[in-house]
Amino acid sequence: MSEPLLVTPLHALHIEMGAKMVPFAGYDMPVQYALGVKKEHLHCRQSAGLFDVSHMGQLRLKGANAAASLENLVPVDIIDLPNGKQRYAFFTNEQGGISDDLMVTNFGDHLFVVVNAACKTQDIAHLQANLPEDVELEVIEDRALLALQGPKASAILSELNTSVNNMVFMDAAKVELVGVECYVSRSGYTGEDGYEISVPAAQAEQLARVLLAKQEVEWIGLGARDSLRLECGLCLYGHDLDETTTPVEASLLWGISKARRVDGIRAGGFIGSDIILEQIATKQVNRKRVGLVGQSKAPVREGAVLFDADDNEIGIVTSGTFGPSKGAPVAMGYVKTDNAVLDSVIYAEVRGKKLAMTVTKMPFVAQSYYRG
Repeated sequence: MSEPLLVTPLHALHIEMGAKMVPFAGYDMPVQYALGVKKEHLHCRQSAGLFDVSHMGQLRLKGANAAASLENLVPVDIIDLPNGKQRYAFFTNEQGGISDDLMVTNFGDHLFVVVNAACKTQDIAHLQANLPEDVELEVIEDRALLALQGPKASAILSELNTSVNNMVFMDAAKVELVGVECYVSRSGYTGEDGYEISVPAAQAEQLARVLLAKQEVEWIGLGARDSLRLECGLCLYGHDLDETTTPVEASLLWGISKARRVDGIRAGGFIGSDIILEQIATKQVNRKRVGLVGQSKAPVREGAVLFDADDNEIGIVTSGTFGPSKGAPVAMGYVKTDNAVLDSVIYAEVRGKKLAMTVTKMPFVAQSYYRG
């Protein structure tokens, strides 16, 4: 017998709002609402979309050595992460592969960590096995997580608390919303300006209803969340990233802090660092993650095999869809390093046909993060 699906604190509201629910990472989650995936996608780009991401794992790390201990597990500068700032990170393994990607926020009295839903159990076990006894790991069970994304997000959330206007991309603060303390970061997974809001579970529905009462706000499901993140070149763990893929292969060099690279003040010291730092130094990897734009209207999905002009197999698509904002098929995938040449044409096999795709810089749609 399969395990029953878990639900978020907003599950009943999704049902009330007519969401189409699907199993996702062990949860019953909304994939779309009445608008449909394409209209939800475009609404988020043009106005403001509300996402329930409460299936993600929320953790606290406490103790004087919390930052230094977490640095042993990620190739990121956590020790010098300023109070009130958030940083993207990833756990690495002994082979230099990525076992999950995550967000880390310094709230002064603790580090707030958000991990992927599908990796939550293994990430908690990984931390428990590797953190010293003087670092306390708390798994937060009593908070929901909402994301308000889009060009009108700031104006809408500032009606509840004007302090959010003073935040810039990757800022984080404890902010009172609907009478309770929320953890708010100016960040998200759509490429748009917006906020992620950790709210006590008991007040999650109240906050969601207050936001949805604004004419500019619509619920957005997992379907549009996926197309939004893909257009903006953002990876999905388990698809574009996995335990066999190093950050260098994944074109995530920007995610490795300078302080942790070869000449950095705290070089290496994380799991798999010898392999990863050697790849950075030698620039020798067998494959690279690239962006692809289709030359026809046919979408190219995950799993499509990629070929060069001479019909040699050179890689595979790891994420793909038709980009509603781009107006063309967009995909990302891995190709042999020699084939990772911007503006070159390669071919994806779809139902027996070879469809031309152009190797392109990502993001496919310009990111609109608010940097002040």
